[in-house]
Amino acid sequence: MEINELTAAEARVWQAFRTGEPVDFREAGGDNAADGADWGPERSVRAPVLRTLLLSTQQQDGEIPRLRLSGARITGHLNLMYAIVDHPLHLRYCHFDESPDFYGTRLRQLNLRGSVLPAVNLASTRIDGPLRMTDCRVRGPVRLAGAEIAGALFMDGAELTTSDPSVPVLQLHQAVLGDGFAAPGLRVRGEMLLTGATVGGSIALDGAELSNPGGHVLRAQSIEVRADVRARTLRTQGAIDLRGSRIAGCLDFTRARLSNPGGMALRASSCTIGELWLYRCEPIEGRLHLRRSRIEVLGFESEVAPGEVLFNNLTYTTLTPHEPAERRLPLLERDGDGYVPYAYEQLAAAYRHVGDEGAARRVQLAKLRRHRTTLPWLGRLWGHLQDLTVGYGFRPLRAAVWLLSLLAAGSIAYAVHHPRPLKASEAPEFNPLFYTLDLLLPVISFGQEGAFAPEGGYQYLSYVLILTGWILATTVIAGVSRSVTRQ
Repeated sequence: MEINELTAAEARVWQAFRTGEPVDFREAGGDNAADGADWGPERSVRAPVLRTLLLSTQQQDGEIPRLRLSGARITGHLNLMYAIVDHPLHLRYCHFDESPDFYGTRLRQLNLRGSVLPAVNLASTRIDGPLRMTDCRVRGPVRLAGAEIAGALFMDGAELTTSDPSVPVLQLHQAVLGDGFAAPGLRVRGEMLLTGATVGGSIALDGAELSNPGGHVLRAQSIEVRADVRARTLRTQGAIDLRGSRIAGCLDFTRARLSNPGGMALRASSCTIGELWLYRCEPIEGRLHLRRSRIEVLGFESEVAPGEVLFNNLTYTTLTPHEPAERRLPLLERDGDGYVPYAYEQLAAAYRHVGDEGAARRVQLAKLRRHRTTLPWLGRLWGHLQDLTVGYGFRPLRAAVWLLSLLAAGSIAYAVHHPRPLKASEAPEFNPLFYTLDLLLPVISFGQEGAFAPEGGYQYLSYVLILTGWILATTVIAGVSRSVTRQ
């Protein structure tokens, strides 16, 4: 393209490029790039002109070329597929009539801050610095699959929408970000796809609004984040799927609102996470799925949990804030897998970790009671007896109370009505206390039971005492054995 074919606006851009001088077509009061379709030729630049400028201009000694264009209307198709662009590229607050294509391009730096685009293809792109899309408005897919960005990706305040809900609006799968992904205040209408991405820093979604009712707002299976994922005050309408991910730092949903009624609100199964925070959130609408994950610090308040959870094989070291066991146990009863023994053991271990043995015992007692509901009738009956008498070994004083009560009742009854001796000449002096002990204790003998024979109702009382004694002895032995096994 010859220089004399350029318009006045294009000539201005061409001349400024060699020295990196900025060209700003915006009016003094500022304007909105969304209205760029109405901008005239005085601030329009053809895409082929930019392509020629970026790929054909030779660098002169002592000059550092750089395209710094603001407030322009880019007409035509900016096609830089597989190109190598050695100059920083700034197209700020511009309006693109057509979707630019950077597929497979090698760039030094790309800044699209505040621009409006129909879509943009940056798949398999390599960028030696950051990619800035702050405050961008994109009405179609942003394709970044397989991209390698040495710096950070900035999408703070951006708005991404699509007319085709079957196509993810932000495609970052298999991308590699050398630094972080900063997108506080991001607004997305559609699906964000980050599966297999690697982020060298943090992901920031504080205050973001993600909406895709009935579908996924974020699919990020098997991602690796070497710092934190911050999503404070996040608002979602759709599912978040993080299964198989590795997050070295904190996954922070403080004061977030996660909503996907009738579906999965948050799935973080088979993950390895440093800390997971669900503090001061609105109650989650939808299922919370944390199966098989390993979390060092699990922080959430009981009222945040949804109606259904999936905690099977979830492992955590610390559970915070510290709440009474009575507040945590109803959550385990809402597990979608039914009775999950491991979930109870894990909760008990978390209480022991902070030295709350009383809460740990209450959790294990609740586990045995829940297990009882899964047994056949005979097992349930035996379980009720153990629970009533010694609390499955966690309430050993109950056995002493039962024993003393029966001992007192029997002693009084037989003190009022002595049983007759079997052999009057050989029988020892009758003692109602030790006679009752002989009936209650199945192993110890004081010589009273075999020497006297009660009659009538007192004989039936002796049967009750003998049977009760055997039940108490058996349940005490079972409880002590269980306690020794726990130790």
